[in-house]
Amino acid sequence: MSQLTFTLPDGTVDTVEVTTLLNAGYAGRNQEEVASHIAELAELGVPAPTTIPAMYPISPYLAQQTTEVFVQHDRTSGEAEWALVITEDDVLLTVACDHTDRDLEVHSVAWSKNAAPDVLGSRAWRLSDIADRLDDITLSAWVGEGDGEPSTLIQTGTLADLLAPKYWLDVLRERGLHTPGTVLVSGTISMRHGVNQFADSWKVALRDPSTGDEISCSYRTVRMPQPIG
Repeated sequence: MSQLTFTLPDGTVDTVEVTTLLNAGYAGRNQEEVASHIAELAELGVPAPTTIPAMYPISPYLAQQTTEVFVQHDRTSGEAEWALVITEDDVLLTVACDHTDRDLEVHSVAWSKNAAPDVLGSRAWRLSDIADRLDDITLSAWVGEGDGEPSTLIQTGTLADLLAPKYWLDVLRERGLHTPGTVLVSGTISMRHGVNQFADSWKVALRDPSTGDEISCSYRTVRMPQPIG
């Protein structure tokens, strides 16, 4: 299991032990956006999905709040996303970056998403506090090379580009998964053309334009030693 701790805007802290981790996929509201993401993946050799939207179960310990993601090779990348976190008495919204093994993805999307963590922010909003302006919240990602900070914009949009949290909460209820400890990561938006997604570092941010409040997560990839054998 993985234990996550979130600081809320009022300064209170909520701790959650993750029992179920789910990654949504191909979850755009705009079908042109979904088609664009499928085309991006097709360029990497990933076959088109048979069902849209998709939802992949992930090992719960892969929900992490970390600044380092260990990788086996240089064809891995993140994805800008939001995450729902169900607590004992509330539903939280935070930022997330779903790091994915692109070489493994050509064989199985589910396998690739179990090869690296979902990195979550350490701050969160109560979903009920921002429910009336969810679609206005922006979602952006930046990448960096070498030791530099992630400063090259690779993804940008708003939560209106993705299926709403309510859609996924209904799915969780239907499947008996709307329980404390469930974390659902939203699926992503298209990447900008010409930007190297196989970068050394990633930063993802959610920004509420009505308050100026921003929550983010960032990390650097670390290559593991070469195997023997």
